[in-house]
Formats: sequence, C-alpha cells, structure tokens
Amino acid sequence: MTAIYCEQRQQTAGRRKFKVMKHAIELTEKNFEEEIIKSKTPAVVDFWAEWCMPCKMISPVIDEVAKEFSGKVKIGKINVDENTELATDLTVMNIPTLVFFKGGREVERAVGAISKRDLLKKIEEIFEE
Repeated sequence: MTAIYCEQRQQTAGRRKFKVMKHAIELTEKNFEEEIIKSKTPAVVDFWAEWCMPCKMISPVIDEVAKEFSGKVKIGKINVDENTELATDLTVMNIPTLVFFKGGREVERAVGAISKRDLLKKIEEIFEE
C-alpha cells in the first residue's frame, strides 16, 4: 500500500495543482478545532488528496454545496497528505471521506464518491431538526 501511495505522490509532483475550492473552507490541523470542533454551526468535512481521482470528481459538488448552504452548514476540505495527524486521529482510512459534525462531534460519515443529490439528502437528514 505504501509503494502505491509513494508512486501516486511522485506522479503528482510535477503537475500543476488543481483548483480545490471557491466556497468551501480550507481546513488544516491548525484551524480544525476552531472551525469545526468549537463551532456551533454543523459541518461537513471532505478528506481528500491531490492524487485521488474520486476526490477530484466530487470536488465541484462539494464546492456547489458549500455555496448553497453558506451560513447554515460549514463545508470544509482537508488534504490528508498535508494533515496526516488529523486524518489518523479521525480514523480516515479511505478517501474521499465526508465526515458530518454536529455540536463539534462526528455524527456520521460517508466513504467514497457521492452524488450531489445524495449529499444534499444526507445533509437534510442529519442537520434538519
């Protein structure tokens, strides 16, 4: 598994980074607690990596949903290659992984690529009261 991971990292080293987001919050180990754990606003966090094709596929969906739910639900993205400790602490084993937080606590997660329709449905089910 490590050999595949290293090979994928090397393949992306010379490429230009793709545009991650316009509306989603860029999360890091430094701002995660303040933005997500201490926040009273419910949140969805996308754990992704530059080399992950399914992550790239859902990135526009995540950004669209962030725009639609602005002010109601925080939508953030965290790069697992740059924030390995946080991904490990939250037991993120596969990417993309979407983790849903309410009151600073994880309430659900979805692993793998997800359609916009399914993501909207999940957000409504989890966060609507």
